[in-house]
Amino acid sequence: MDQHRPNSRIAQASAVATGQSTALDPSALKVLRNTYALLAMTVAFSAVTAVASMALNVPYLGLWMLLPYFGLLWGIEKTKNSSMGIVLTFALTGFMGLTLGPILNAYLQFRGTGPIVMALGGTAAIFFAMSAYVLVTKKDLSGMGRFLMIGMVIAFVASIANIFMEISALAMTTSAMFLGICSLMIAFQTSAIIHGGERNYISATVTLYVMLYNVFLSLLSFAGIGGDE
Repeated sequence: MDQHRPNSRIAQASAVATGQSTALDPSALKVLRNTYALLAMTVAFSAVTAVASMALNVPYLGLWMLLPYFGLLWGIEKTKNSSMGIVLTFALTGFMGLTLGPILNAYLQFRGTGPIVMALGGTAAIFFAMSAYVLVTKKDLSGMGRFLMIGMVIAFVASIANIFMEISALAMTTSAMFLGICSLMIAFQTSAIIHGGERNYISATVTLYVMLYNVFLSLLSFAGIGGDE
């Protein structure tokens, strides 16, 4: 029996080295479960605030939304190891739901429910596909971090610039960039959780939520092509 142990250890070491371990570490599994649970609750809360925003005809905030957005992100980072981090996470996701209200109302007015339904379905499909890919293959995507961060900054700056330039082709380009980068970020964040690079489920939840928000808006822009506005 002993002669088989070295081979078993070699196989396990090889699996770890190649990112092909067959089971998740208990601590990673706990973070993953907590992240998915909090993500589900914040998405539901965001949906409620979005509906409320639509009913109240909350005006579009434009660039002003960035002030509370970055302020809440800063607060979450400072309190992510306490219960206040959860409170601020709901505050952030609720606020982002409010900012969706005016956008959804505009699509309902000019294009009906079709683009919204398509964007919701596409967002769910992308999230489950990217998450499932990492969870099944257990790929370590930590090497993608720098590339994704640079891409995100470029897409963000381009989208801000286009608010003033109002170039439709650039708008579609930045939407495509956000769609691709945020989809990969979902896989990247999931990989960070299962490989120990992320041990705070509040931070993981916020990252995944923001990526889902951007994926939804990107798909909504593509689904609404050809509308009156």
